[in-house]
Amino acid sequence: MSGCGCSARKVGLCEPVVLIVPEQHHFTLCSEIHIKEPIEKEVNPRLLPGELLLCEASTVYKYIQEDGSNRGTYGKLVCTNFKISFLDDDSASDDNEPQFKNKIVGENDITLQCVDQIYGVYDEKKKLLTGQLRKYPEKLIIYCKDLRVFNFCLRYTKEEEVKRIVSGIVHHSQTPKLLKRLFLFSYASAAPNNTDGKNQTVMFETLEDWRDELERTKGNVKYKAVTTNEGYRVSEKLPLYFVVPICISEESILKYEGRGIPIWCWSCHNGAALLKMSAFPKEQDDSTSQTQKAFLDGIYKTISKPPYELLKMDDLSSSLPSLQDIQTAYTRFKQLFLIDNSTDFWATDVKWFSLLESTNWLEIIRRVLKKAIEVAECLEIQHTNVLLIEESATDLCCVISSLVQVMMDSYSRTKSGFQSLIQKEWVIGGHGFLDRCNHLHKSEKEEAPVFLLLLNCVWQLVQQYPPAFEFTETYLTVLSDSLYVPIFSTFFFNSQHQRDTNKSGESLKTQGGPFRFLTVWDWSVQFDPKAQAFLNNPLYAEKPKPDKSQRKTARFKHQRQLSLPLTQAKPSTKRGFFREETDHLIKNILGKRIGKFINSSDEPPNNLREFYDSWHSKPVDYHGLLLPRIDGPEIKVWAQRYLRWIPEAQLHGGGTIATAAKILDLMEEVQSLQVKMDEEHSQAVSGDVHSVPMLRNSARLSSLFPFALLQRQSVKPALPTSTWKDLEDEDDLVKRDDEFVDLSGDML
Repeated sequence: MSGCGCSARKVGLCEPVVLIVPEQHHFTLCSEIHIKEPIEKEVNPRLLPGELLLCEASTVYKYIQEDGSNRGTYGKLVCTNFKISFLDDDSASDDNEPQFKNKIVGENDITLQCVDQIYGVYDEKKKLLTGQLRKYPEKLIIYCKDLRVFNFCLRYTKEEEVKRIVSGIVHHSQTPKLLKRLFLFSYASAAPNNTDGKNQTVMFETLEDWRDELERTKGNVKYKAVTTNEGYRVSEKLPLYFVVPICISEESILKYEGRGIPIWCWSCHNGAALLKMSAFPKEQDDSTSQTQKAFLDGIYKTISKPPYELLKMDDLSSSLPSLQDIQTAYTRFKQLFLIDNSTDFWATDVKWFSLLESTNWLEIIRRVLKKAIEVAECLEIQHTNVLLIEESATDLCCVISSLVQVMMDSYSRTKSGFQSLIQKEWVIGGHGFLDRCNHLHKSEKEEAPVFLLLLNCVWQLVQQYPPAFEFTETYLTVLSDSLYVPIFSTFFFNSQHQRDTNKSGESLKTQGGPFRFLTVWDWSVQFDPKAQAFLNNPLYAEKPKPDKSQRKTARFKHQRQLSLPLTQAKPSTKRGFFREETDHLIKNILGKRIGKFINSSDEPPNNLREFYDSWHSKPVDYHGLLLPRIDGPEIKVWAQRYLRWIPEAQLHGGGTIATAAKILDLMEEVQSLQVKMDEEHSQAVSGDVHSVPMLRNSARLSSLFPFALLQRQSVKPALPTSTWKDLEDEDDLVKRDDEFVDLSGDML
């Protein structure tokens, strides 16, 4: 199937084609299909500033396997220094444009950083394409990191053009490259700086930003923003400005290049704080270890005295999966959704639950959410400072600290607050986006979907408590897509130092001077105002005035689709999900025990379970603490992101989009009445009306709207799948536990 379901017309010649099955290395001939005649008029790609056309091939056939047939259309396949793009005669037309259109990346565009793997088909066998090619394929399959799949037939293309386009695509998307070869720099040097300037995100690039955050969280009594790293004289991995306990001296920060220093993340309303620290290397000689141990002892003694709360330490490298485990799980998980064709989808559907469970991806999400709950309990109930420790403090520390703030701070659940949180903990905090996303294709060993793990965890909260978030799951989906759009600097550097040192360069507009990079938080670059409306939650519960009646608010009921069923007997209520796992807190750093300043997990597991059960037994305060439900089937698959390109998984006129359409219609009517009732505020209210996208004819919309197109259909019935398995024995069907996947409640 096509990765994005283009709307091409299908008429013309009859030719036999090959059906490509991704899990197998052989192909079978299919029945004759209708092919559109090659286009005669010239269709040229729409190029961005700084974008250059590198190679192209005409008479390329793109399959559109969206209804079980092998329909498709002829067109031109091009490769630029920014993207791979397929152009047919509909590409130049603005007719039937989707409501939700990205202005930078079209439905038939693949940015070079979004390409995951490229396969060629040789004599009906599939082969991974890398490096120099001696023989060129007759078919090209491109798997994308946003889970689209593109199938191109090159059988009707001139041999020389095949060589140029295949070599060009493989070279520019798969081979290692230098940082300044990224399109990010070409675009920054050529594009005019004409953004709307309405971005309210706090960038945390100035000392004042950090001081304002301290004041907002009332952490300025015990913590201070420091300028010690100005000029990056302490460490290139640390930001220019950061926050430490007031009692920490500048000499301490300088001594070990910032290692062993508790860095402030956030302060709770009761004064307890969340901190993070990069650990010392484990393998060192005894004298160095003794010196560093003495240094750490002094730090812990200093911050364990009043006015600071008790300190609990958590070594995330021992209590959470490793980055390698996370990468392995996600690699297996994404294979479930890289579907070429309808046949492969239905063949694997009866094994859905077992395949899903075997990836271990949902289990990792569950463990990460559980860890965030543990930290929240320490801060909220025990009034204890929590110090997260990791080798660099820029991976799992970012995940846990961000999740805790989303759960405990309602500001982080607004759009501007969440964006500011990502800036603070990830962009300025030094998460290695360049390496973890493998944008330069230099080392797969460094690759790990750490930021995607955070977004998956936040999505669990968004779908469990929709009114608590100002943004929608569509916002999270396009944010994950933006990881691979190299016109924004946000996700294309490893640190603030790397970004600052690469800012200098020759600009085509200014004839010298620093590059002016765009930030992803300016959504006007990618979407027009109508499309941006889909990023905002119209049902967001604004912070109400104190009112006793609010206590009677009913909590949203959770549906259990796209989640793993309980395959074993349910554990007792005392143990439940929080079974006695070995959550090793740090008892030794550098092989030496720190002493009484390190608290191990002496508290019985029942305390955490009691905290969890007690919170869930009360009505939800959408502007207070939020705890995710993590028992069994409550952890679900993020349907919109992972299933949006699979037509068989869509419900036409169904899912939550149908309900949302009705609600939005009612909101429009209420707002219209409000305008009539209060003419003085009509302008302000009418502005609010524009923020609500009107979804007319909801019966024609897919449950995966706004990403799925209206005309997508499947020849197979909607799930469950057992009804079409006529050849299977009835007894075998009865024994199956993983036949049914009800998608109706989770697809928006």
